[in-house]
This record gives sequence, structure tokens and C-alpha cells, in this order.
Amino acid sequence: MGWIVAVLLIFIFQAATILALEHRRPAHAVAWLFILFVVPIIGFVLYYFLAREYRRRRRAKRSFAEEDRIRSKLMERSRIVKKPSELANPEFLDQERLFRLLLHSGAAPITGCNRCKVLTNAAATYEAMLQAIRQAKHTIHIASYIIRDDTTGKVFREMLIAQARKGVKVRLMYDGIGSYKLTEAYLRPLREAGVRVACFFPLRPSFLRKRMNYRNHRKIVVTDGVTGFVGGINIGDEYLGGNPRLGFWRDTHLMLEGDAVYGLQEIFLKDWELATGEPIEDAELFPVHGCSGEEAVQIVAGGPDRGTDAIHDTLFAAINSAKRRIWITTPYFIPSPSIRSALKSAALGGLDVRMIIPFVPDTWLVHASTLSYVEEMLEAGVRVWQYDNGFVHAKVVIVDELLAIQGTANMDLRSFYSNFETNAILFHPSAIARLETDFRKDQADSSEMRLETFRRRPFGRRIGESISRMLAPLL
Repeated sequence: MGWIVAVLLIFIFQAATILALEHRRPAHAVAWLFILFVVPIIGFVLYYFLAREYRRRRRAKRSFAEEDRIRSKLMERSRIVKKPSELANPEFLDQERLFRLLLHSGAAPITGCNRCKVLTNAAATYEAMLQAIRQAKHTIHIASYIIRDDTTGKVFREMLIAQARKGVKVRLMYDGIGSYKLTEAYLRPLREAGVRVACFFPLRPSFLRKRMNYRNHRKIVVTDGVTGFVGGINIGDEYLGGNPRLGFWRDTHLMLEGDAVYGLQEIFLKDWELATGEPIEDAELFPVHGCSGEEAVQIVAGGPDRGTDAIHDTLFAAINSAKRRIWITTPYFIPSPSIRSALKSAALGGLDVRMIIPFVPDTWLVHASTLSYVEEMLEAGVRVWQYDNGFVHAKVVIVDELLAIQGTANMDLRSFYSNFETNAILFHPSAIARLETDFRKDQADSSEMRLETFRRRPFGRRIGESISRMLAPLL
């Protein structure tokens, strides 16, 4: 009898510890309590190693103080947009409040001298990336969540090796979890050619240092400090449709020239310093560019090394500013309570709220969690389509003709609060119109979900969705 009491007391202690430490994040508390209930001791051990909030740690706090050093270079060289009338978008003339919020949410400036090109799918993206890499004269910086040792990965490797041998300074950074299959056989030729290679939070050290839960989900390429890329496409054959189960891979990437590239460069340099401990001071990294474009762009970085939840907050502000429409494409839909409420309120208020999600998922558990939110969205009047022409991995939000958000962040809690992410907010009507065209094409390649039909799904699926939803904050 005594051992039962002891076990019960241990369990109560573990549950109380989780509740005390997660009182600011109730959804995380519920998820960890569920794991603790299923596997009492193991669950608490996992919590200890995986759940510590990174931004409270000393090393992250040091990075906040280092922002000014790099940010000053960015501000010196950029044309900063200081009022809504400078955005060349009449929709923003009565959006002073949203404008101020965007400026202050992530401490990121809106820059006005840019040229943007929307790249639909990996073939066009890889072609543009490789051309920019091939033409680089001074520096090449690449950060990718996933790099595969396959045909596509080898094409990029050989191009980087060739450029490094010409004297170009090449830095390549990959995530320790996303690229865990990457072997020394792939990396050794890069290092031997002079490419600097860094692994962001390697798997084993990250577990022991309690930071494995925080992943660098960014996909950034910057060449010579004047051309940049950001979006949803990693480096691997599956993005060209090489995965037979997923088939065609529908994604969106962005090619930038101009001031906004400085923002991508800044993010890469801070991540490099966090991964390697190596600060980089090089005047070539923020050169004067010759871009004459007039498109306004804001680069927003989010992650546990930041003082705010800028990815989440800018998205929430944009949704609440909508007057006519909110169109969303996302592979995963695990919204925060505030964003869920904002979307439902918008639909109930008569706005045109549409969402495209996958029909064939890449991750079944996350997809089940996504589906757990569909019924309440449909009930509120949100129209939901499932993409039938392969797998949709694009991350795009269009609000009226006001702005569009495109980048690496999914519409899920992990991207909002745990991952290192980068979004680009586009204000120019031409960029918004191009993303609208892509959305309409994707909608034509999708099937609309009906509330009556969805309600008739099997009971077992409902149970699976409920369990996955409970675990959603950790997915």
C-alpha cells in the first residue's frame, strides 16, 4: 500500500511542476499533462529535456543585446517607410493603427526600395537560386531546415564547391533535426573546398542542453548581400515531386532584390553566430545595391531568441484589419486561440474567409490535428478546400488588397512560438495580385469541404483528431 501512495505523490509532484511552469501556456500544460498521464515517469523526463522555454535562457538574452550591432548597418543602407502614404498602396491610407503595430511588433523596418518575384514551385525556385549562386562574386549564405543527400542536394553541393574554389566566401547552415539524415560523406567535400558549414542545434547536444524543441525552420539564401530568397522550399528531390506518395509538391518562394535582402542577411548572421559562436563583421555583407524597385517589404523574424512573438502578432493584426477577405494557404492548421477566434469572427461577420489545406498529408498526426479544427471553421462560415493535385506546402495569407504574408512559418503553434521562422510581408498591389492568381489556381485544383459531409466522418477518426489536437502544441 505504501508504494502506491509514493507513486501517487510522485505523480502529483510531476503534474504540479508542469502546471506551475506552464501557467502562461495552458495549451502546453494540457499536452504535457496528457503525456504524463500516459507515460508518467518518461513523460516528466521528456518534459524536463524538451519543454524549457528558450527565450529565458542566458545565451538567448545575449543575442538581444547584439541586435543593434547588425541592425545599424541595415538601417543605414535602407530606404525606410515611415508613414502609410509611402507604401504605394491606397488600401493603407486609413490603416494607421495597423501600420504602427507592424512597425513595433517585431522591431523590423518596412523598406521601400525592393523588387519581388513570386516563385511557384521548386523547379522555378531552384533555377533562380542556382543562377544567383553561380553569379555570386563575394559571399553566398544558405540556411535550410532540410538538406537531402540526393540528386538535388548534390547539385547544390557541387555549385557551392565550385564557387568556394573561385574564392567566394560560402557559408551553409542546416538544422540538426530537419537534416538529421545528412552524413559526413555529404559535408566533407564542402569543407575540403573551403565552404564553412554549421549545424544549428545538433541533435544530441540539443537534447542534453534542453533546446531540442527549438528548430531553425528558416529557408534563406543571400548572395553578395543584394539578392535573397525566402519561402517554404527546402533542398531535396521531394520538392520537385520526387516523393511517390505525395506526388506533385505545390509550394511558394520569394526572390528579393533591394533593401529587404539586408533583413535576410541580418537574420542569417544572427543565426550563424548562435550556431557557431562566431560573430561576422564584413562590410561586403551589406553593400550598396542598385535595385530601383518601388515595392515595400517587411522582413519579420520570429523565434525563441526574440523578445516578442512577431510572427503570430503580425498575422493576428493583419487578420483583424480585414474588411473584405482573408485567404489562407497552409499545410498545417493548428491556430492559437486568438487567431482561431479572429478567423471565426471574420467569417461570422460576413467576410470572405477561405483556406486551402492538403488532402494528402506529409505528416498524419499533424494532419489529424488540422482536421480537428475544420468543423468549427466550417460552422462559422469559413470555406475550406483540400488540395487534390499532390501536396500543398505553400504558406501564404492574403488580406484584402492590403497586404500578403509569405514565408517559412506555418499556421501552427510551433511556428508561432517555438521555431526560428522568417516571413515577408508584401504591400505592393502587383505582388498581392500574383499571389491571388496562384491562390485561385490552387483552389481550382482542390475540392471544397462540406460541413454535412465532414460531420459524418467515422467515430474513430474523431477520436484520433481529438488526441492529436490535445498534443498539437508540441507537434
